[in-house]
Order: sequence, then structure tokens, then C-alpha cells
Amino acid sequence: MAGTKTKSIVLKTNIPGPKSAELMARRKAAVARGPFHGTPVFVDHAHGALIHDVDGNVLIDLASGIGVVNTGHTPEALVKAIKAQAEKLIHGSFNTTPYEGYVALCEKLNAKAPGKFAKKSFLANSGAEAVENSIKIARAFTGRPAVIAFEHAFHGRTFMAMTLTYKEKPYKTGFAPLNSDVYRAPFPYAYHDVSVETAQDGFAALLSMIGPDKIAAVIIEPVQGEGGFLPAPREFLDALRAHCTKHGIVLIADEIQSGFGRTGTLFASEQLGFEPDLILSAKGLGGGLPISAVTGRAEMMDAPIEGGIGGTFGGNPVAAASALAVLGLFEDGTLLKRATYLGLTVRKTLMDWKDRFPVIGDVRGLGPMLAFELVKNRSTKEAHPDAAKALVKFCYERGVVILTAGSHGNCVRLLFPLVITDEQLAEAFEVLESGLKTL
Repeated sequence: MAGTKTKSIVLKTNIPGPKSAELMARRKAAVARGPFHGTPVFVDHAHGALIHDVDGNVLIDLASGIGVVNTGHTPEALVKAIKAQAEKLIHGSFNTTPYEGYVALCEKLNAKAPGKFAKKSFLANSGAEAVENSIKIARAFTGRPAVIAFEHAFHGRTFMAMTLTYKEKPYKTGFAPLNSDVYRAPFPYAYHDVSVETAQDGFAALLSMIGPDKIAAVIIEPVQGEGGFLPAPREFLDALRAHCTKHGIVLIADEIQSGFGRTGTLFASEQLGFEPDLILSAKGLGGGLPISAVTGRAEMMDAPIEGGIGGTFGGNPVAAASALAVLGLFEDGTLLKRATYLGLTVRKTLMDWKDRFPVIGDVRGLGPMLAFELVKNRSTKEAHPDAAKALVKFCYERGVVILTAGSHGNCVRLLFPLVITDEQLAEAFEVLESGLKTL
């Protein structure tokens, strides 16, 4: 495949190339084993939807750094904002010497988050930190201990976030004991015969078993990310909202992967008519810099005592400047219109593939946040994770970066930057389709 050149993809070496292989050897010698690599390629630079590796190869990115660079790699507005802020103040620590960027970003998030009520925000560094702090806020507000999460959920890798996460391996293996007072409810998964009614009954039974007066929070992804891009049906979210309102339970929407245009609206909750009490942002919020947020009802956000939540780097000035620039890129609606168009176009292609390739059992998602589930047999719906791994390898060897997902690792998720061109998408999909033919 070395020497291949199409419109955007340029392969000067086999993938991985010699410099990437050399760096991987250094990585194995110097870096802890834990972090995984979906693609064995070391990046030199990137722009838009294109990644240039250290060997001079050019790959089309359909992963966006796990849904982070929704606005594309190195967009001019972000680079400009980051440079300008770095020349003024790189670090101040909001807990020590506050600065306007933190406040301005909170004001923007309060205005943009769903829900017609007074809001406040808190800034941290990562999605897992947002999750951890949302649980602290809910417990401080309610004075209750218990939290309900859902099957197939992913909420992060720190201890509370990891406990809330559904999948055991690799996220929890070797790290027990986990946090107490966390309970698991079924999530609607129509393809595997978990209907809305079944999930509602399961949730109601769990609520009764624990006792509503013991439950501080229910946390849900409006569109599950690592779980395989499962959108929560509107009627299920409506029922959750009713239960939580009735019993004074804090309802938390984890929009860490589904937020910032990934589904065609700034937050997926907007499309689903969902008004959570707290909403969590990260990933696409910073456009590539580490920043996260908890935004929600002012009275809930103010529940922890002063000093009860915080951190040295939370809402870093440079990251906050980048996040404000990200919000600026969504301001006129053009990027969201593009996202909606991409969602319609890509879904049509995936449904065509499902008709043609028996290995695809299901296609699902919301807007351009789409995935397809690979199975060994459509009748039994047995998961086929080996096919997903093979497709990832086939694609990166031919210049396209994709990611797997799902509780059984048998889904392929598409997280392309929303600025990807029609030509780049078509070129990448030619490679994907060729890979499906080999399966």
C-alpha cells in the first residue's frame, strides 16, 4: 500500500511507518502499559479532518480524538484564541487569582444549556472530573447517598466514574473495591430486545428496592457513547424526568461525548426535549484542550460549601479561551446545519451497507453521531468483535482512522470532525466499504 495517493489520503510507507514503529518501541519502554492505542500511528500535525503522521503519510480522521475536535483539527479561530491567551496568562488558578475567561465561559454555558431556569456552572479538566463533581453536587444538595446509572454506560475512569461505568474489562479490572451506593438500571436497547417498557419497569423496580428517599442522583447519557451510540428514546427520558421530579432526585445528563454539535444540536438533549437538572460537558467543549463543565440549576450548583469543589487547573485560562472560541464557531448555526446534513447523508450510506453486508446487524445514532453493530449471525445477533478489530486495522492501513465501541467491542462508531468535506468523507467511506467487503 506504500506509494498510494488518492485525493486526500497519501501513503508513503506501510502503516505504521518506520518512524511510528520506532516511536512505539520507545513508548513501550518508557510509558505505562495501561493507555491503549486504536491506531499505531504517531501524529506530526493535523488540520481539519486530515492527520499527517511522522512518516509523511496523510490519513482521514473519522475519530476526532474520541469526539473532541468536532470543530476540526487546529481551526484558525481556536489557534488564534489560544495564542492570544497564552501571551497574557497561561495559569492563574481560579481558586487563587481568578480571571475573566472562567466567568465568561460559565455565562455562555448557562445561556446555552437546556432548561428554562437559573443556572450556574463549574469548570474542571476532564469528563471524569465533571462526573465526579456532579455526584458530589447531587449528594450535597439532597443529603442522600445512592446513585443510579445504566447498563452500557461509560462515565470515565476515576473511581466514582469507573463505578458508574458498565463495562468491566478493561475499565474496572484489578481496581476493586469500587464505590458503594451505585445501582444499575436497564437501558432501552431495541436491537437486543430491551424495550422502553422493559427498561421503565426495571427502573421503577430498582427505585422501589432502594427507596426514592435514599437516591441522590440518576445519571444518563442521552446518547450512549462507549456503549455503542444508543440514543435514549424520548419517552424513556420523559419518564425519568417525571420520577426524578416527583422524588426530588437530581437528574444528570452526561453529554461529554454527545455535546457540542456531535448530534446536530449543541446538546443532544435539545433534540430529545430533555431538561436535566445538571448537564456535563467535556471533549468537544475545548476543541482539543482539556476542559470540562458541570452546568445546572443554580440552587443545586450552590449546594457544596465554599471550597467543596475546585482544583488547581480547572477552567485553565488557555483552555477557557479555546472553549469560548469553540462556542463562537457554533454561534451562527452554519456548523450545526453542516452536522445535520452529514447525519442524513451518512445514515443513508450506512443503511445501504446494512442491506448489502450481513455482518452489519444494526445502524443507530442521532444526527451525525452514528455507529453500526457487527454480528456473526443476524438471527442470533451474536457479537462479532473480531470483525470490528479487523475493520479498524484494514482502514488504518489504507489511510482512514476509525474507532470501535459497544459493551462487546463489536460496534464501529463514526466521530468525524464536522468540518470534513464531502470529498474526504466519500474517500474515507470507499475504504470502509472495501473493508466491509472483506468481512
